Amino acid sequence: MMEDQLKKLTISLLAYAVQRDLSAGTLCRLSNISMPQLQNDKQPFTPKQVGDLWLNAIHLSKDTLFGLHFGESLQLSALGIVGEIIKSSETVGAALTIAASLTHLITTAFTLEVQQNDDTFSVAFIPTAPDWQSSTTSVQTLDLLMVFVVHELDGLMMKKISPRAVSYGRPIDNPAEYERVMRCKPVMNAATNTVTFDKKYWNEPIITANYELQQTLLQKVNPLKDTLAEKQTLGNRIHNYLIANSYLGLVSLEDIAANFNISVRTLQRKLKEEGINFQQVADGARKSLAINYLKAGSYPVKEISYMLGYNELSAFTRTFKRWTGITPAIYQKNYN
Repeated sequence: MMEDQLKKLTISLLAYAVQRDLSAGTLCRLSNISMPQLQNDKQPFTPKQVGDLWLNAIHLSKDTLFGLHFGESLQLSALGIVGEIIKSSETVGAALTIAASLTHLITTAFTLEVQQNDDTFSVAFIPTAPDWQSSTTSVQTLDLLMVFVVHELDGLMMKKISPRAVSYGRPIDNPAEYERVMRCKPVMNAATNTVTFDKKYWNEPIITANYELQQTLLQKVNPLKDTLAEKQTLGNRIHNYLIANSYLGLVSLEDIAANFNISVRTLQRKLKEEGINFQQVADGARKSLAINYLKAGSYPVKEISYMLGYNELSAFTRTFKRWTGITPAIYQKNYN
C-alpha cells in the first residue's frame, strides 16, 4: 500500500519536537491524536489534527519560528518515497523539477514552480488559498518548505550553498534568524515567496542518482497522484493551475482544456456539474492574485491591474470593489 506522505512528514514533526525536549504524548493528547492512529498506516491525520499539532508545538516550545527550525533539521528520508525520488535524480535541476511535481503529495497549501533565467533559477512557493497568511499551519509549512529546499541541496551536491535571493510574500519576525537559516538576507512583503540560486548549480550532478530506481518509484507514486487528482474538483484544479501559472497572463478556456487533455465542451460540462463555469473559476483566481499582490505592497495598483489582464484601471477597480466592497487602492492602504 502507498504510504501517506503527509502523515510521514507529520510524524517527523513529532520526532523533531521530541528532540526539542517536548513530550510526544502531551502533543498528541492536546492535538487529539491517539496512539493507535499514530501507529496505523491506514488511518490518516485530519487537517485539524495537523493544524493543532503545529499550534501546540509552537506553544510548548515557545518558538514562533518552529517551522523554520524544523526545516533546518529535516532530512530527505522524512519524505519517504518522495525523498527517494528526489535523491535518485540525475541533476539538481531535475531534482527540483520533479520535487515541484510531487509537492501536492506532502501539502495542498502550496504549489512549487521552478523557473530558469539567464544566470539564475528560482523556486516559487505559490499559496493555493488567498488568506494563507492568516493560517498558522500555512505560514509554518511555507517556512519549512523554503528552508528545506536550501539545506537539502547541500546534501544532494555535498557542498554548502547559499541562495542569491530569498523573498517572502508577508511580513516576517526576526529577520536576522531568517537570514542565518536561509543564508541570505530576506526580502519581506514581496510579490512572491521565492528562493533564487546561481544558474551554475542547475546542472550539478547528484551523487545518489539512480535512473532505474527513480522510474520504479515513480510508477508507485503515479497511481496516488491520479487518486488525489480525482478527489479534487475540476474547478479547484483549474483554480490552482491558474494561480501557479499566473506569470503566463490571461489563459483562455481553450488553453485550459488542452492542458487538462479534455475538449472545451467536456470541460464546460464537468464544471457545470460542479455548479460553476470557467469564468467564475478564472474570476476567483484573479481575486486571489489581486489580494496577494496588494498585500505584498510591492506593486502600484495600476501595474497590478495590467498584470491581471485588465486594459483599464477603472475596470479592475470596479471588479475589485464588487469582490470586496472597497477599491484596490483603499484595500492596499488599509493592509499596509
